[in-house]
Amino acid sequence: MKKILTAAVTAAALILTGAASAKDWKTIRIGVEGAYPPFSSLTTSGQLVGFDIDIALALCKEIGATCSLVAQDWDGIIPSLLARKYDAIIASMSITEERKKKVAFTKKYYNTPAKFARKKGSGIEISKAGMAGKVVGVQRATTHDNFITEEFGDAVEIKRYGTQDEAYLDAVSGRVDLLLADSVAMDDGFLNTDNGKDWEFVGPGYSEVKYFGEGAGIAIRKQDQDLVDLFNKAIDAIRANGTYQKINAKYFEFDVYGQ
Repeated sequence: MKKILTAAVTAAALILTGAASAKDWKTIRIGVEGAYPPFSSLTTSGQLVGFDIDIALALCKEIGATCSLVAQDWDGIIPSLLARKYDAIIASMSITEERKKKVAFTKKYYNTPAKFARKKGSGIEISKAGMAGKVVGVQRATTHDNFITEEFGDAVEIKRYGTQDEAYLDAVSGRVDLLLADSVAMDDGFLNTDNGKDWEFVGPGYSEVKYFGEGAGIAIRKQDQDLVDLFNKAIDAIRANGTYQKINAKYFEFDVYGQ
């Protein structure tokens, strides 16, 4: 009898909890990295800025919700979503099959290729022979990390960093021979800065779905499919009403959405 009563109380509690946790999405907490210009970065005054940030704010406005931005280191960005620190991730996260095992994704909101960069005059060519023994800097636990590990890991030494900026600093200091990152992020965040003036792109762009997925999407807990649907509708809406194009033009001279 006691077991039956306990089960009944537990069931009632679950029903009440479910009712209490129903979301109206008037406020959406967005996990962002804040260390990946021009997609997201912190100003000297501590303000979050960038393409991802503007897209997040535009999507929340379209949904009719208030955005609450939560800065989070990349290494813990999915675990913190699953721990309910925020409701969605808008942080240039590629939609990959491996990540789909843990989270749900919206459709893409942009898609740009990865590229290598080398120091000017180094003569390094992108092949296993040309890169043999070289040190490649990459942000840890990214699609770029997976790509360099699988494709060139037996030929190069890989140095992994918590943020892309840390990899740039080591490049300037001469601790790495090559960098691998998103081409747009590296062009804006490094090559077109004083620190990166002695570096240049080398080799082709890489966008294989096997490694880089279907573009950058918004990651959401699997049980929050209603939020996935809201964001998908909002992405379509801001692309149709011109908001997306205005944000795009603020940061890029080409269509970052891709094919």
